[in-house]
Amino acid sequence: MSRVPSGLDAGDEEIGGVGGMRRMVIGVDVGGTKTRLRLAGLAGGEVAVDRTVPSAGWQTRSLPGAAAWLAERVAALPRPGDEVARVVAGAHGCETPEQCAGLERELRALLGLPVTVVNDAELLVPAAGLPAGIGLVAGTGSVAVGRHRETGRHMSAGGWGWVLGDDGSGSALVREAARAVLARADDGAPFEPLGLALLRSYGVPGLPELAAAMSWDGGVETWAEHTPAVFAAAEEGSPLALDVIRRGGAALAGLVVSLALRGAEVSAVVAAGGVIVAQPALLAAFEEELAARLPGVPTTLLRTPPVAGAVELARRPTAEPDPE
Repeated sequence: MSRVPSGLDAGDEEIGGVGGMRRMVIGVDVGGTKTRLRLAGLAGGEVAVDRTVPSAGWQTRSLPGAAAWLAERVAALPRPGDEVARVVAGAHGCETPEQCAGLERELRALLGLPVTVVNDAELLVPAAGLPAGIGLVAGTGSVAVGRHRETGRHMSAGGWGWVLGDDGSGSALVREAARAVLARADDGAPFEPLGLALLRSYGVPGLPELAAAMSWDGGVETWAEHTPAVFAAAEEGSPLALDVIRRGGAALAGLVVSLALRGAEVSAVVAAGGVIVAQPALLAAFEEELAARLPGVPTTLLRTPPVAGAVELARRPTAEPDPE
């Protein structure tokens, strides 16, 4: 596939490369809603093609199916004269080294190229230009990933889903906010700003309707959409909202501490995800707790696309899978 011509879609950007074979790499960030792919020079320089496509159809229950889905999109990137040296993909849903290794094997067979697959959260640290550290995602869900400081093996904490865990994520913040409001009502206390903010956000007149809406009208998949209501209530001075945010930040810090206690390299933390990027109050709560429990560990808020981390990994001298 490395020398097969392919056209560019509208909106793709192509830079340079006329005459002669060009040594290139491909980086991919497969997210839950969208997938971003980049074709870039092996030795550095500008990105040749940058493409974003919907992640509709992506799943990791069937690794052959996932590989076929991804290979089709990767194969469409190279231009005439491109020779792809390596592909690195950060894959949403690849939660274990075994899953990543299995998807690697399938992709190598389809593409005929060196391929490395990691969890998509592992792209954060290289995207920030750092050699090592912990990647922390706090968006719809939450998870922390890293590598063992001696063996280099993949490690993770959190990411157990919106009902069982994902504390500090948008879904969990709304869940905990609703629990706090309902508990206050059970105590016979009057409404305060957090309760009113949730009612407004869901467009319901009272708490029975709020509980019904959260349980049945879209369910947990829609909870994260209402995260701004929690932070709006905090800005109004709601003690309940402030406590929910404080506990969410502490839970995120706890994920990093868990990895540190298990031997992960924690020279730095790179945070990303729609909630922690958009809400400074959550970032501040996380950093305060992290400083108390792991003094001196800096936090970087990722401003560049994680796909840049996939390109960086692909450009490194080796991009091998986890040791078995």
